[in-house]
Amino acid sequence: MVGIVSKPGIQEKLEILSTDAQYDLACACGSSKDEHRRRGSKGKWVYPITLPNGGKSTLFKTLVSNVCTNDCKYCPLREQMDIRRCSLGAEETAEVFLDYYNRREVFGLFLSSGVCGSADAAMERLNATARILRERCGYRGYIHLKIIPGASEAATEEAVSLASAVSLNIETPGEKHLAKLSKKKSYISDIIEPIKLISRLTGRGSQYERVKQTTQFIVGAAGETDAEIVKYMTGLYERLKMNRVYFSSYQKGLGDESITGEVSANEAEMVERPVDNFVREHRLYQVDFLLRKYGFEESDIVFDEKGNLSLACDPKEAWALRHPEAFPLNVNRAPYFELLRVPGLGPITVKQILERRKKRRIRCIEDVGKVGVRLVKARRYLVF
Repeated sequence: MVGIVSKPGIQEKLEILSTDAQYDLACACGSSKDEHRRRGSKGKWVYPITLPNGGKSTLFKTLVSNVCTNDCKYCPLREQMDIRRCSLGAEETAEVFLDYYNRREVFGLFLSSGVCGSADAAMERLNATARILRERCGYRGYIHLKIIPGASEAATEEAVSLASAVSLNIETPGEKHLAKLSKKKSYISDIIEPIKLISRLTGRGSQYERVKQTTQFIVGAAGETDAEIVKYMTGLYERLKMNRVYFSSYQKGLGDESITGEVSANEAEMVERPVDNFVREHRLYQVDFLLRKYGFEESDIVFDEKGNLSLACDPKEAWALRHPEAFPLNVNRAPYFELLRVPGLGPITVKQILERRKKRRIRCIEDVGKVGVRLVKARRYLVF
């Protein structure tokens, strides 16, 4: 039997709903301790995040409802789970957010929800809160709204019109993998088509061009390979102009243990290694940066014979080891994007190299900067 919270106060609802919101990380990469959820002065809903543009700030983040009719096997909030259920009203949510905002404890709002009733009913809870803030309270700051899979075009467009950023989780790389996790969701009509709609609504020259679109993969729940995720990620960036793609490691034991019954023997091996999934999540974020910031292409990413990234070696170093002919590089002559291919060098360090060599010749690694682990690694690939 599902446990129903009987008339809880706003504080108790926030304790329940903000804790459950930790499973949706589509606005934080979680690759360092500063990017994980932390308790604020009065609750878990104060959430340090990495924004789509790479900046950092603090959001007020909560579900408006943890009641859900979906059956996603990785999700601890799915319909079949016995948890405490409750919902926040639009007025309640707007009021408590503005209290934090006016005290300058948060810079913006991130709202998500379980599917309470229908997808459009859930979207109405989210949109109603945003409408109150925008139209009645005159709030012009940051609002991130989750788009519920299966929501109508009208509900989706209204969310886009109200939000600073929207996200609809793609969850898996392809229809066959989603089918292992949910019998209710349609990959094409509930996820892919709405993502395409958002891309059209927010595309260059459109009315809502200012609105950012993000999405998220659940890593390891369906036995997918890293190569499959990277292929889909590349398509999201190149064809749909996604602002950011995020990854959330499947946490075995929070959802349904029977996931492994839906996958092949090889795929089950991936599902059964939750520790590896956290490393996989980190490696996928590294690949994401290589594709967006370092000039790498999908064909540059090195996978093993099973289609996965190395757990022992970061993807840039894996490329360098595969291409010994590209090294060593002359630090005083190599152009920007070639230097970015050097393991241990990032955009900031490379820009410093370019500036310093305008003034004088760089004669040793110490001329680059303070020598730590990364520059020690880089030195093996450079000549001076």
